[in-house]
Amino acid sequence: MPPQPTGGVPGRRSLLLGAAGAALAALTLPAAPASAAPPSRARPFGRFGSPERRLTARTLYVHAGGLGDHTTVQAAVTAANGAGWTLVLAPGTYRETVAVGATRTDMTWIGASGDPRDVVVVYANAAGTPRPEGGTHGTTGSATTTVQAAGFTAHAVTFANDFLRTDLPGNPGTQAVALKAQGDRSAFFHCRFLGHQDTLYADSMALTSFARQYFAHCHVEGDVDFVFGRATAVFEHCHFRTLLRPEPAAAPHGFVFAPSTARENPYGFLAGRCRVSGTAPDGFYKLARPWVPGSDPAAWPSLVVRDSVLGAGIDAVAPYANMRDASPWQEQRFAEYRNTGPGARITVPENRPQLGSDAAASATRQAYLGDWTPRPPCP
Repeated sequence: MPPQPTGGVPGRRSLLLGAAGAALAALTLPAAPASAAPPSRARPFGRFGSPERRLTARTLYVHAGGLGDHTTVQAAVTAANGAGWTLVLAPGTYRETVAVGATRTDMTWIGASGDPRDVVVVYANAAGTPRPEGGTHGTTGSATTTVQAAGFTAHAVTFANDFLRTDLPGNPGTQAVALKAQGDRSAFFHCRFLGHQDTLYADSMALTSFARQYFAHCHVEGDVDFVFGRATAVFEHCHFRTLLRPEPAAAPHGFVFAPSTARENPYGFLAGRCRVSGTAPDGFYKLARPWVPGSDPAAWPSLVVRDSVLGAGIDAVAPYANMRDASPWQEQRFAEYRNTGPGARITVPENRPQLGSDAAASATRQAYLGDWTPRPPCP
């Protein structure tokens, strides 16, 4: 994604470091499932067993204090060689980068408490952060967690990147990914994705692979293009929270979506029954802009936002913008349907393409995901 002007955005790191404290608890988050029972110190994995009483032979337990099989998430991923492993993560802040390679298919991560605020996987790399071996990480390399395996599922986990623009003053490489998901059939239930620029990278393994991803009852926040990529990604009952950037002198402060859908893919991003709110002034955010990357100049970005509530932070007059003038948003596959809220008011109809009823009937989770029905791992 294109670099943005640098500047300070306070608060992210202090919130994450105090993950169990009142500051983080004050965030507006999806409610934990009613069946969740908070773990105790004596039973840090709650109802999900323990190393002595495993749910299955392919269940591993992660506890930063040493009460599980492993003290880091990456160590558990490395040990889970093959398909079908479950990792139960005890409450804690896991400051590390994690990579789930393509061979570790059908892996599940479960936050033991059922509340995503309790289990935080976080690091602070950015695109411009120097690598020890030389060069910089780039956007892809900045990801705290990268998932390439198909069939990955996560429940009640926070994926975060707490890089602050003040960490690299004057450096334009401020893209800092919390999660990069590339595998097909990737599902996230009651999870949080926290960052600033490029928080959630919904991608695929190759231009020719159409990875399907599903996000339900999730919380995503950031400022610039904080949901982006070429995956077929369905968001249902999610909250997109726009953050205030103090450095821009005028609107826009940022952009929620930046899809880069391959031209051959009929389905890009679909957000249904979601909510967009935040701390920016009224009209200071765009709902989306198209990303046509240099690696795929033929990309035809696709986004449908339907049956959702758009807060006053969204520019109702001109909710879309160009990332590059060579790829105007009007030539992309952008549309809305039955949205409400002050950011959804249609004042300039040509700036707000709407689906007709027949097209809306095809803009559904079932159509986008095909023969795959995502199921949460926790009843």
